[in-house]
Amino acid sequence: MLPDPVKSKYQDLLAIEHQSVELFENRHQQQNIFKPEEVLYKTLGFSIARATSSLVSAGKGVFVTKGLVPKGAVVSMYPGTIYQKYEPIFFQSIGNPFIFRCLDGVLIDGNDKGISKVVYRSCSGRDRLGPLKMSDSTWLTSEIHNPLAVGQYVNNCSNDRAANVCYQELDVPAVFPVELKQYLPNITYSHDKQSLLRCVVLVALRDINQGEELFSNYYTIVC
Repeated sequence: MLPDPVKSKYQDLLAIEHQSVELFENRHQQQNIFKPEEVLYKTLGFSIARATSSLVSAGKGVFVTKGLVPKGAVVSMYPGTIYQKYEPIFFQSIGNPFIFRCLDGVLIDGNDKGISKVVYRSCSGRDRLGPLKMSDSTWLTSEIHNPLAVGQYVNNCSNDRAANVCYQELDVPAVFPVELKQYLPNITYSHDKQSLLRCVVLVALRDINQGEELFSNYYTIVC
């Protein structure tokens, strides 16, 4: 049995993944289809997107573009290649601001450019199971199938902009449906069938209204 807080987040992810399957099938059957952000809104009552941050010189940020994010909801995911603490990441880490360090030393490389992008695509192709993909690589493109996979662009809070989301680590259990893994934006660097897939989700600390930018505290993780 999963602990209640983790079970809740797992169920949220399952709901979104099932909606993603519906979206994927509709793309092959209909001319007029829902966009991923519309599926997100229909499922959880809000949608998010990247845009120019309200912080000066911060580049891109993530905003609630429609609806209301209720306190405790999964609002985003941190995509990328997962490295155990003993695995090499030196070259990928050079000039890379998108590496997330988990409490146990596991690293997630959320960079969608350069060598990081090449490594993710390579690992994703390696783990393919026949016609089934074991991860979602569309977060590396301009057409993201999983609209939550933008967590690496959530900016750090500041003195005048308090954090409204926090990070929560989640190991995807073995019972997760294999046909839905194609919508999870994470892949392991090593091909180890016995290791659990680490995911990091961003959870709303309070109700977040339409138009607000998401801000996290880079030093705060909820276990």
